[in-house]
Amino acid sequence: MPILKQLVMCVLLAVAATASAQPFPTKPIRIIAPFPPGGSVDFTARVVAPKLAESLGQQVVIDNRSGASGNIGSELAARAAPDGYTLLANTLPYVTNGFLYSRMAYDVTRDFVPLSVLASSPAMLVVHPSVPVKSVRELVQLAKNKPGMLSYASSGPGSNHHIAGELINYLAKVEIVHIHFKGGGPAAVANLSGEVGLNWPNVMQAVPFIKTGRIRGLGVTSAKRSKATPDVPAIAESGVAGLEGYDFTPWQIMAAPAGTPATIVALLNEHLVKAMRSPEVADRMARDGADVIASSPEQAAKHVQSELDKWRRVIKERGMRAE
Repeated sequence: MPILKQLVMCVLLAVAATASAQPFPTKPIRIIAPFPPGGSVDFTARVVAPKLAESLGQQVVIDNRSGASGNIGSELAARAAPDGYTLLANTLPYVTNGFLYSRMAYDVTRDFVPLSVLASSPAMLVVHPSVPVKSVRELVQLAKNKPGMLSYASSGPGSNHHIAGELINYLAKVEIVHIHFKGGGPAAVANLSGEVGLNWPNVMQAVPFIKTGRIRGLGVTSAKRSKATPDVPAIAESGVAGLEGYDFTPWQIMAAPAGTPATIVALLNEHLVKAMRSPEVADRMARDGADVIASSPEQAAKHVQSELDKWRRVIKERGMRAE
């Protein structure tokens, strides 16, 4: 009988050793996108997921958990097991929410480890045809002549739209009123109908409506013109005092819960970079006006810290709150 027990134990130990030696991943990976389907984060996650799955040899599932400018999904990801099977895709609220909300259930520098900054895609300042301006310079002049007359739409407090609008207020020393909606779709509808004069859509989202004359593009938010819309100047080119430093290019990042083993972080980064730089993904991102970055974890961490330092100052001086 003792011999039988010894044999059983040996078999069990062998099975356990084999299981522990199995290379990561051994089951599907979940990417939490803390915003509704259709936005830049959801788009990037869904474009990269098939190639990532192909590279890793496991299914990659997108889980949209929207609410509170990304806080609900981000908290869920922060509380997940740090084993590489739950990841977070995010954008600017990843660094700004901590300054906008008085109470946060997580801290990005404490609770996450960045895997890679995946891509960036500029937004565009657009106006409804009823707004009597054809350039950023004219817009700023109108805002100064008639304070409080102009308003811009956003997809919610702390969103990319909100930050883009407050940055122009901050740098040009104007007061264009913020009106927030529950998502980018309603914000776009309000702008297209003329309910709200200004909006900040993704460049490629704006193009079809510019071509049909439903909105007018005044400037892109990146420091240089977008390759997708070379005829639309950068806001920084406007010649308006203060706006020469305007540079706001929304980015998308992939992160894992803090405590994820360094070997898994390195492996996930390797496969994310491979997927993002594949011809299929790079071409699809370019058609949407986005630039592939595919950074290392170290570069991503430096980027996060730089963005934290930048937006802490702007948000504090503008007195921005999400509550």
